[in-house]
Amino acid sequence: MSAQGEESFFVDALTGYQWARDSAGLAPSTIDQLIKPVIEVCDFYGTVPWHLTPREVDKYFAGPGKRAHHTHRQKLNHIDAFFAFLEQRYAYEIMMRFGATVESPVDPFNRPVHRGDFGLRIPPSQTAMKEFFARWREQLPSARKYAVACRDYVMTKIAYVSGVRAAELCPVTIGDVHWEHGQRGRLVVQGKGARGRGLARRTCSERRANCSGGTSRRSGRSSATTPITRRHPCGRPSASRRR
Repeated sequence: MSAQGEESFFVDALTGYQWARDSAGLAPSTIDQLIKPVIEVCDFYGTVPWHLTPREVDKYFAGPGKRAHHTHRQKLNHIDAFFAFLEQRYAYEIMMRFGATVESPVDPFNRPVHRGDFGLRIPPSQTAMKEFFARWREQLPSARKYAVACRDYVMTKIAYVSGVRAAELCPVTIGDVHWEHGQRGRLVVQGKGARGRGLARRTCSERRANCSGGTSRRSGRSSATTPITRRHPCGRPSASRRR
């Protein structure tokens, strides 16, 4: 079989891999990132994947392909994943047509070990957070852009005292903050799905963000038992739950 035939088969295998990952629900941009390292190494050596050796991969990523540790690990993992697909779907056909054995060039000796990008993170204490916001507030009058500084302070303080999830906080707009409701206002966020009925809206009153169960500023009750009302997008209230 000619080199052109192998190259054509490689393109077909890449297409099959893209279809498989698309069927798994991956985004097109993610799929594109999955195949780029494979094409990158093969183009550098002018060959097809089943002819790559661990030595060639080591030489490439130790030289012209050397990148930051995170990028290096990610690329090798993508190459290894493609070879797992190649072995599962095309190993027999490649052996019959080209007489080559499909074997990943990522072996136990060059496989990156992920020990985590972060060490142990201990959240600050409630006292430390009080001091942080107090100092920040003292510095607001001397800020170069006073309005922007106040905006950032209010946004951060609302996120802290409400204790909402990160996914709930991202879509919040100024229209979701209601200062006129109650003693300290209300923050309406889009919560998790309400048992198949779509997104549920919930109203968060200001409270202390203490994971161990602090005291509510309004009622004096433990924040672990402060009721939070869930509402449907139509405004109909559903059962309350306790945090």
